[in-house]
Amino acid sequence: MSARATAPIPAAARLLLIDDDTDLLRLLSMRLKANGYRVSTACSIASAHARLAMETFDLVLSDVRLPDGDGLTLFEDIRRHHPALPVIMITAHGSIPDAVDATTRGVADYLTKPFDGQALLDRIAKALGNASSTSIAEGDRADWCKAIISRSSRMRALLAEARLVAASDASVLILGESGTGKELLARAIHNASARAQGPFVAINCGAIPDQLLESELFGHVRGAFTGATSTHAGLIQAADGGTLFLDEIGDMPPALQIKLLRVLQERAVRPVGSTQASPVNLRILSATHRNLEDALGNGQFREDLYYRINVVSLDLPPLAERREDIPLLAEHFLRTLARRYGKDVNGFAADALETLAISQWPGNVRQLHNVVEQVCALSTTPLVPRSLVERALRAQPIEALSYAEAKQRFERNYLIQLLKLTAGNVTDAARLADRNRTEFYRLLQRHGLRPEPFRAENQPDEEQTRCPSRRPA
Repeated sequence: MSARATAPIPAAARLLLIDDDTDLLRLLSMRLKANGYRVSTACSIASAHARLAMETFDLVLSDVRLPDGDGLTLFEDIRRHHPALPVIMITAHGSIPDAVDATTRGVADYLTKPFDGQALLDRIAKALGNASSTSIAEGDRADWCKAIISRSSRMRALLAEARLVAASDASVLILGESGTGKELLARAIHNASARAQGPFVAINCGAIPDQLLESELFGHVRGAFTGATSTHAGLIQAADGGTLFLDEIGDMPPALQIKLLRVLQERAVRPVGSTQASPVNLRILSATHRNLEDALGNGQFREDLYYRINVVSLDLPPLAERREDIPLLAEHFLRTLARRYGKDVNGFAADALETLAISQWPGNVRQLHNVVEQVCALSTTPLVPRSLVERALRAQPIEALSYAEAKQRFERNYLIQLLKLTAGNVTDAARLADRNRTEFYRLLQRHGLRPEPFRAENQPDEEQTRCPSRRPA
């Protein structure tokens, strides 16, 4: 063993080894597992992408020359989608200029075959130690959004925008399907704002009967109505000095929309039955899964209120558009639930995790949590088997959609698939849809889609590919 001190490494760090030399993969896997690492392997860029989409890793060790492309190109993809993931490159064709170029571009380290086994262990430990220090520093800075579990570039961009918005006191409208985590994002914005030390008060406007919602929001005085035996401060007053989050604001009755607009304009609230208004200092964050522009058109939502609450809008992507987060979320939920229930469950079998990643999630993150809770409650083994995941998925209730909702969801998903297929090229996507560019842009605008994010991401196929035979030397 080398006498050199190495950087401390995370316990049971997870490594991804990429090389088309199956004998070398086997040898490296045995050596690294013997040193306490958890190891997965891939023998091509395509299979590496599939692994990265399905699992979370602490470090990647990759050959430069692979049967379906250049390892440095793979590194650029990894840096774009997983910027904190360290990569060590290995090649039998190395040179000093290559090493300098690779490290300049951000590669954690560079080794030339043949290499000393202990030297490799030292390089891995050093890279993991550096990554761990960076992660801790980033974690300190990201306390405001630590409840949001994600590694997708879509969510990273959204959180960066939310962080900027939080610095102001502007009203924010959070859009997204049910179960995507709109309240979590609202809490994150509050935590990153100057109001973080004040209260965060949330209310679901669609979950409270109309006749009670007014009293809950605005409060009432004694004798304001039958049963009002005492004065009650509403949630608007409770949020004074902090943030009020109005979830499903699209379900708010028109009469209450007028009263809310007055609060926003006058910065004062008048309880039901009172003749006096009390000043309030609060920020309004709102959320809805409904299309408020359609609600404006049919008179269900006030235009003046819409522009008051929609100074900035943030669109949370559905779980189907951030599939790389599914394994991460599932493992996080399982650990949390196992502690809560006192279950000895350590994780998912590989095929069980794959089943979760490729399944449909109409209920988004909330539905995923429900499935994980079922398998955690029923599991009798340390690793959750695929059969238990499939059973939980079959037990999920079928989502009943209206014809209009089903048509809208299909149209939006169809447009997303076209943009993915064409890497955001609107001309090509319009041609495939048999529509002209103007009409296609109108469709994108209707569904709140832009081609730019698809040009940046260009996600690879997630399906695991089989290793080809080793190329001739």
